[in-house]
Order: sequence, then C-alpha cells, then structure tokens
Amino acid sequence: MIDMINIFAALLTVAFGLFGFVAPRYTASALDLVPTGSTMGLSEMRASVGGLFVVAGLAAIWLGAPLGYAMIGFAFTGAALGRVLSLAFDQPPLRKVVIFGGVEAVLAAWFLSANLSSVV
Repeated sequence: MIDMINIFAALLTVAFGLFGFVAPRYTASALDLVPTGSTMGLSEMRASVGGLFVVAGLAAIWLGAPLGYAMIGFAFTGAALGRVLSLAFDQPPLRKVVIFGGVEAVLAAWFLSANLSSVV
C-alpha cells in the first residue's frame, strides 16, 4: 500500500511541476508573480517550480527506493518552511499560503514518515 501511495504522491508532484514546466505564465499568475522586461522569470519557473519537481517525481518512481521518495519529502519540507518564513516577513495572501503550504506540508509529511523509517 505504501508503494502505491508513494507512486500516486510522486505523480502528483510531477503534475504540479508540469504547470511550471509547460505553463510558466499561468503558474506565475497563480503565484502572483509579475513578469518584468526580461523572460528570466519564465526560465526560473520552468526550472525551479517545474523541471525540478517533474524530474524528482519521475526519478523517485524510476528508482523505486524509499530514500528517493524521502528526498521529495525534504524538498517539500523546504518549500513549506519557506512559506512559514514568508508569513513572518512578507505578509503574503494568507489563503494562498495556507493552500499551497498545506499541500506541501502534507506531501512532505507523507514522503518522510512513510519512507524514512525503512532507511534509518
């Protein structure tokens, strides 16, 4: 059962990453990011919001090892912690932070709790 949920959660990670990877303008808009005179922001969306999560999810499925899934959990932990820090310093829209950060926290909790116990 853990294997099936790991694959589902990794595919969810890939799906989220695909938004940034193939639709960076849409993703930037959803995240309240405004383009400037450069397309570097779109490049960053494709890289850090998109490709990073697409490849991490696919790699974890390909490896099929608990540590691969746990690494996605660490990445989501970092993202969720970044949102908490943003709450303290940036006053972002609370609803978006709760939704996006909540998804990141839930995925982080799953990937780490389900996969680290078999590694350590």
